Amino acid sequence: MFTGIIAAIGEVAELQQRGGDVRLRIRSGKLDLGDVRLGDSIAVNGVCLTAVALPGDGFVADVSRETLSLTSLGQLGSGSKVNLEKALTLASRLGGHLVSGHVDGLGTVIERHDDARSVRFTIEAPDDLARYIAHKGSIAVDGISLTVNAVRGKQFELNIVPHTLQETIMDGYAAGREVNLEVDLVARYLERLLLGEHAAEPSSDGIDLATLVRTGFVRE
Repeated sequence: MFTGIIAAIGEVAELQQRGGDVRLRIRSGKLDLGDVRLGDSIAVNGVCLTAVALPGDGFVADVSRETLSLTSLGQLGSGSKVNLEKALTLASRLGGHLVSGHVDGLGTVIERHDDARSVRFTIEAPDDLARYIAHKGSIAVDGISLTVNAVRGKQFELNIVPHTLQETIMDGYAAGREVNLEVDLVARYLERLLLGEHAAEPSSDGIDLATLVRTGFVRE
């Protein structure tokens, strides 16, 4: 688990193709790896990866074909900047929100414009994630814990303050960029819980009007 509070900006030192999947070597920058051991989890642009080697200036992690297909990690190259966060401990401050590091899908930056010292971004989510994104709710974008400022259909707006721009890779975002999205854990589990006993049925793929009527949220 993670908090979505980025600890450092790292850099891809090497990306090796290995029989269909990828091995990444990341320079960790100011991220303190003194307490990291082999097998520990580190989030790279919001993707939970396992450290398989610690060469001294960073760490090495394998990226499976499944992860490459669902995230933007396959678009990285040597020199690419990445957001880094170590897994939280029971003594960690939860400054953001609970983030699993399991990316739900790719969003696309639609617009960027300045708003005083802040920058506002409009991001478009995949159709199947739109129902989990709520006004003033939480979302992780490339592993960054953020608050949704507005929602219009499957597009949502973020207001990014100067500190976040400086301490993450968001200052490099431009229209057309794909970003990793992880929706709020509570929203996903709430949807599943509302299905009740019907969750075991093969056709149970989400909440519809019949589900809301059955659970008492809507009256016929």
